[in-house]
Amino acid sequence: MTIDTKMDQKTVSVVKGLIMDGVAKANSGHPGGAMSSSDFATLLYSDTLNYDPDDAKWFNRDRFILSAGHESMLLYSLLHLAGFVGMDDLKSFRQMDSLTPGHPECHLTPGVEATTGPLGQGFGMSVGFAVAEAFLRSKLGNDVVDHYTYTLSSDGDLQEPIALGAASLAGLWKLGRLIVFYDSNKIQLAGPTNRADCTDYKKVFEGMCWQVLEVDGHDHEQIRKAIANAQLETEKPTLIVCNTVMAKGAANVEGDHNTHGAPMKADEIKATKEKLGLPEEAFHVPEDVVNHFRARHDAMRAKVAEWKANLESKLASNADFKALWEQINTDRAALAVDTPSFEPGETVATRKAWGACLNELMKQLPNLMGGSADLDPSNQTGTFRETVGNFGVEGYEGRNLAVGVREFPMAAIMNGIALHGGIIPFGATFLTFSDYCRNAIRMSALQELPVFYVFTHDSFWVGEDGPTHQPIEHIASLRLIPDLIDLRPCDANETALCLKIALKQQKHPSCLFLTRQGLPVLDPAEYPAVTDGAERGGYIIKDCEGTPELIILASGSEVALALDTAKLLDKKVRVVSMPSFKLFDEQPESYKTEVLPPEVTARAAAEAGRPETWYKYVGCNGVVLGLDHFGQSAPGKLLSEKYGFTPENFARIIKEKF
Repeated sequence: MTIDTKMDQKTVSVVKGLIMDGVAKANSGHPGGAMSSSDFATLLYSDTLNYDPDDAKWFNRDRFILSAGHESMLLYSLLHLAGFVGMDDLKSFRQMDSLTPGHPECHLTPGVEATTGPLGQGFGMSVGFAVAEAFLRSKLGNDVVDHYTYTLSSDGDLQEPIALGAASLAGLWKLGRLIVFYDSNKIQLAGPTNRADCTDYKKVFEGMCWQVLEVDGHDHEQIRKAIANAQLETEKPTLIVCNTVMAKGAANVEGDHNTHGAPMKADEIKATKEKLGLPEEAFHVPEDVVNHFRARHDAMRAKVAEWKANLESKLASNADFKALWEQINTDRAALAVDTPSFEPGETVATRKAWGACLNELMKQLPNLMGGSADLDPSNQTGTFRETVGNFGVEGYEGRNLAVGVREFPMAAIMNGIALHGGIIPFGATFLTFSDYCRNAIRMSALQELPVFYVFTHDSFWVGEDGPTHQPIEHIASLRLIPDLIDLRPCDANETALCLKIALKQQKHPSCLFLTRQGLPVLDPAEYPAVTDGAERGGYIIKDCEGTPELIILASGSEVALALDTAKLLDKKVRVVSMPSFKLFDEQPESYKTEVLPPEVTARAAAEAGRPETWYKYVGCNGVVLGLDHFGQSAPGKLLSEKYGFTPENFARIIKEKF
């Protein structure tokens, strides 16, 4: 490749001009970091990144994740030069219904691989991208999968502990095709980084089994050499520490922390453009810069065509390859899986039912991948681990991700795996530790990712471990996340059904809330709706003759309590199982009123957690048996009696009210 240093520098200058103009027009944004990152990001995209100029979703493209999502105007400028984002989109930066929102959103803008902004999570998702690449390369061959994952991270990213947790796993797993650019401009929003950080990241990352290269982030020769050396290292991920200057190229405010999060003033933009050799014209993109940036497009198109021809040849000649390829490209909604059944009358914890299902699904879904946050026995993932092997540690074909005590990195890595495509990711831990995962769960929903989370030990029935491990507010809190499917099954067979519901999601993440304690397996002969009712979120599990005088609602372990309570009441009682608020709320109004007739105002609900969210179903005059306080260390049976989760006490409360 012939290097035209003059055009390289002109292209970088044009990118900086677009950054300043976009932020100024919006009167909102972050120009300083975007300008400090412009040299290495522009060279990476124009010289190195492999993609299909005609299809931003080509399967074997290199992935570029802007973990420093506040530098979004930089990414949009590069995507404009690549041909994926129009000039009108650049001019609509941060405006209503624009394809260029304040932080990148993957389901909105072509060429954006991940929704970023919450710092550290882009880094964590990048590890997930690299995991997916390595696993699929081992299964499909490096003639089908051989791309790199590139990440642009900032000081703020590395200050978030999630980044270091994910980095430790990347080093352990030897993800040699993960290359992270660290824009070390030594400035963050509130001022210089030395006010808040004394970390030597070179030592830290080397200690986590990374290759670390250090360059002047504005020296193009050093940048190119570092990228080449990073690609040569196949056993370690690489961190390229780019020592840069905030707002590099600005006329008067280079190094000023105020450029991090505020537009430059008009006179500063004018002076900076003059310094960079740009005309005063806003959004200036000369034809020679576009041609220079796209110089590799024809070669990349030829490479894509060659890849597609090879793929077609393998699909035609290799039946095993074809079956696997079809599996990883099957729509989730079309998945057909078999799960074990459980005998009525048995007592089975729903976490154990999940484990039994997982042991069957791992045979049927060769692209099912995930693990537990160091809780394999408790989360029932031990057999999965022993059968499928540990990814990275035992080779790239392993499907168990031994993430250790790293719940937040685990969740972000799952998001990255889902974004990459081709793999069904899951992660498991105790429900009380969902707090550690929460922002990544929110990002699952925001990015429309069908990740599923398995949360066991879902109530005070955890018992002796005490209030630190007994979730109280967690289910209610997670239900508040838009587009997240909550699934709290009432017995073992419904657990299998809820798992199928989660697996078939195409755009929504799911949380399974599972018990530590045993629950009775309900007899479908007595409760026929239990076989499919969870698909509608809420359903009548036990009805009475005629119009009910009272409706009792419950989820999970409290469904059995509700059924037993109904037997103690001298009323016509309907019992409604509500495994999923989200799915029930999405049902037609006719179905919802059929289950919960408005004229039946005497209603009660039970759930071993915060009661507040249930009032939308029972009404302001309804009765909710819940917990609004922390638990304590004692056997679960004793706690249920102390907290009133017995049929006798629930019946007493209902009788007193109605």
